[in-house]
Amino acid sequence: MRKDLDIVEKSRKFNNSIFTFQWLITGAFVLLIIYLCLLQVFDFKKYSARIERQRLSTSRIMRGTIIDRNGIKMASDKMRYEVYAHPSEFKDSVQTPKELANLLSGLLQIPVPELERKLKNAKYITTLKKDVDKEIAIKIKKLGRFDISVDAVPYRNYPQGTMAAHILGYYNINDGLAMGVEETANDELSYVEKAARLEKTPSGDVIFGISTDPEQITKPAIGKTVQLTIDSAIQHICEVELTKMVTSKHASKGAVIVLNPKNGEILGYAVYPTYDPNNYHKYSFDNLKNWTLTDVITPGSTFKTLTVASALESGKVNKYTKINDTGKMKLGSWTIENYDYTTKGAPGMISLEYLLEHSSNVASAKVALMMKPKEFYDQLLKFGIGRKTGIDLPGESKGIFKSPDKWDGSQQGSMGYGYSMGTTVIQMISAVSAIANGGVKVTPHVIMYPPEELDKHVTSEQVISPETAKIMTEILTESVGHSKSVANLDGYSVAAKTGTSRKPNDNGIGYSKKLYTSIVGFLPSNDPRLMIYVVVDSAEGGGVWGSTVAAPVFKEVALQSARIMGIAPDKPIKNNLNIR
Repeated sequence: MRKDLDIVEKSRKFNNSIFTFQWLITGAFVLLIIYLCLLQVFDFKKYSARIERQRLSTSRIMRGTIIDRNGIKMASDKMRYEVYAHPSEFKDSVQTPKELANLLSGLLQIPVPELERKLKNAKYITTLKKDVDKEIAIKIKKLGRFDISVDAVPYRNYPQGTMAAHILGYYNINDGLAMGVEETANDELSYVEKAARLEKTPSGDVIFGISTDPEQITKPAIGKTVQLTIDSAIQHICEVELTKMVTSKHASKGAVIVLNPKNGEILGYAVYPTYDPNNYHKYSFDNLKNWTLTDVITPGSTFKTLTVASALESGKVNKYTKINDTGKMKLGSWTIENYDYTTKGAPGMISLEYLLEHSSNVASAKVALMMKPKEFYDQLLKFGIGRKTGIDLPGESKGIFKSPDKWDGSQQGSMGYGYSMGTTVIQMISAVSAIANGGVKVTPHVIMYPPEELDKHVTSEQVISPETAKIMTEILTESVGHSKSVANLDGYSVAAKTGTSRKPNDNGIGYSKKLYTSIVGFLPSNDPRLMIYVVVDSAEGGGVWGSTVAAPVFKEVALQSARIMGIAPDKPIKNNLNIR
């Protein structure tokens, strides 16, 4: 009897356990139903929006165009087409990879075996060919295949090739990598007021609705147009003349910059070596780098313009000052000597005009030493030495310019003729442009800004008095006019100074035998509209001077640019006709 009671008790407990488990299962199922109802009824908008977002995409956005000052197109986005294979769709295809290869080979201009191999080995979406012509893309689309797709892909195109490469820079659409104006003006070039929102299927086809605008589908959104100050005709002249000289002299680098000193607009900006921004990835860093912004040079005798102007501004000299040029002098550990001392000896008492015409190192050092170190330093700082110009291109260096408490007598004296510091090319032309513009230095720039934005990017700074600028212009003009220099142009008064300086060694200690040859100047002297700076690095051969290497480039660029700009001659033109 006891045994039967135990069996009944165990049976009762088991039934209770089963009953409890059933209730738990039923409860969980009820809770799941309630949860799903809440999602579908109360959170419907939230999940509907998520589904919609997965189907939405923006219309195609193309980068804005870059044009020169005359509207010539320098950079723009173009479309190219790419053909893809979708292996996941092959199972529904009635054709084998070989048959499909035969179908596409002629259109894609790919041999059948190569195309068949690609199709057989494809496990994921595979690119069959890039840069397909539009006509071919249309033909492939008309095949109506699910396993083959065609996509339109924008790419950056530079129709002028290498022209103004270091100004334009380049743009890689895949990773957003940019240089030059492409980087500086990136926000404007990529800005669109409103991009169309389109619904698409997983395969990328547009889902047309009542509110769908067909024009928004076919017409991409385009960024703003950016206009440059560059004149393509002047740019071409700069590049041609620079390349001719650099190649003929087997030089390593060179640059020509042309700007309007009155407003800082750069009209031409040639940099050698150059590259084609359409294929920038094929070039070395030396080609891609705009060394006129990043690298420092020893300016040499062109710097004498700033030395004399500083002394005039400080009142240490005037237009009629005479300086005792001994031809050679000892200054600390330095021996300063004129380039022609061994042949001509000491000139004696000379004028500032003679100093610049004959490029006297001794007289320039003495003029520099007339000023207190802080006085000289502060004036050069005003000219922009040791400071970035603020040009609207990336990568600018501020140069090398020690504070005066670290100078000694030899450094200050040698600085008078362009040594013991380093400037950039853009820094030098910006500094000397102040002399051409009544003492006002204007920010050099390559982008043409609208009037309402100009003050944000371009500033004006009075660095010397108008009187000093006028006297300095007169002295420079006289020094060129009395010389036999090729910079003494027929028909135009020119204020200019040549320079020849030794390059520092790569380790920064001492100077090498390689030379920088240069010239900086402006015309017409009485109303300057063209400011030109030419630098050639490491020219080879005999007679390498600023007057023989850089000056001929200056002459051609000046005369042709003046003709393009319609600048009337301001002095008589010589009659070169030989009458027999």
